[in-house]
Amino acid sequence: MIVWENFGSRTDTVFCGVFDGHGPHGHMVAKRVRDSLPSKLSAHWEVSLKSEDVLKEISLNAGASLYPEDASLISAADDSRVSIDVEETGKHPEIFQTLKESFFKAYKVMDRELKSYTNIDCFCSGTTAVTLIKQGQDLVIGNVGDSRAILGTRDKDGSLTAVQLTVDLKPNLPAEAERIRKCRGRVFSLRDEPEVARVWLPNSDSPGLAMARAFGDFCLKDFGLISVPEISYRRLTGKDEFIVLATDGIWDVLTNDEVVKIVASTSSRSSAARSLVESAVRAWRTKYPTSKVDDCAVVCLFLDSNSNNLSTASNTKDSDKTVSMKANEVGAKTDDASGPTAFPRSGTVREVEVSGGGDDASEEEIEEASEHEELLSEVGAEWSALEGVSRLNTLLTLPRFVPDKDEN
Repeated sequence: MIVWENFGSRTDTVFCGVFDGHGPHGHMVAKRVRDSLPSKLSAHWEVSLKSEDVLKEISLNAGASLYPEDASLISAADDSRVSIDVEETGKHPEIFQTLKESFFKAYKVMDRELKSYTNIDCFCSGTTAVTLIKQGQDLVIGNVGDSRAILGTRDKDGSLTAVQLTVDLKPNLPAEAERIRKCRGRVFSLRDEPEVARVWLPNSDSPGLAMARAFGDFCLKDFGLISVPEISYRRLTGKDEFIVLATDGIWDVLTNDEVVKIVASTSSRSSAARSLVESAVRAWRTKYPTSKVDDCAVVCLFLDSNSNNLSTASNTKDSDKTVSMKANEVGAKTDDASGPTAFPRSGTVREVEVSGGGDDASEEEIEEASEHEELLSEVGAEWSALEGVSRLNTLLTLPRFVPDKDEN
């Protein structure tokens, strides 16, 4: 997770992001994207603004230009660009068009950069990313994968309600499935988890990725998986109270309305994210008692001018931190390893598990957390659950026994 106040050196701007890694090296991919993507986005935003200023100045002075042929070429290029986005320009303010282009460029450069890394194997590992930029009352969101952003707002009756701001980009969406199949990728569910659609290679029942867009996962990039973000815009009003960004571990067990109620009912804003994560952990243990609790990461951004709208919270060990740049954002994350070792609801397999650390933790959970800390000291790594998620419930690479094939 990351929160960056005064983003791009703008006092009224904040950047928030939640990154959910998957695959053997998912935690490394998530951490790298978390650390690199915001600065790339800021840089592209700055370049876009300068380019727009230059084009406007040229347009104003085109009639007096000493080189009219150059001006005509620039104007033609500009006209072409405007004609493509003229419909959207009428619907959204200029900031949306500028940031939309910046999101596209930054995400593209980030994914290309991941492919060039020699110290991180991104072939069958990747990460989701749900990110937002809030400048004043303008909100622009870029989303890749199955993490989600929602808004807590008041309806016409004054009741607090949830508005989903992003779409979970999974292979079961018709448009996503069509793109994947056109690229020779396959989309189907395993027999023991019919509700989870996965992406598979053309001639191999692997890797089984449960999302249609992601950073990394280059084994599937030629077969329909993309890292192009879905960009959305919203003009915030006085009725909008807070935004929640969270990984799919939250949404698998809690509805949007339940999340909004939990955040709104907390005694203090500083405990909002912690309460939400703990509620999700309890829901996992109740609904899927034989499954290992999925990783949960939450960022809550309160939208009013109250000085207490930025605070931190975490229910992991003290060394775990949310990356925050001039910000104190409500952020919490947990890697829970409760429940017996069993094949979970959606194939959850972890490389590293960390106890949720609640007051009612069992001796087994405490012992497991202690073993995890010993493991970290042995390998000399300071891996943090807040620095990315390493899990395989979204990436399934298992030898498959298909009875029908053997019977024939």
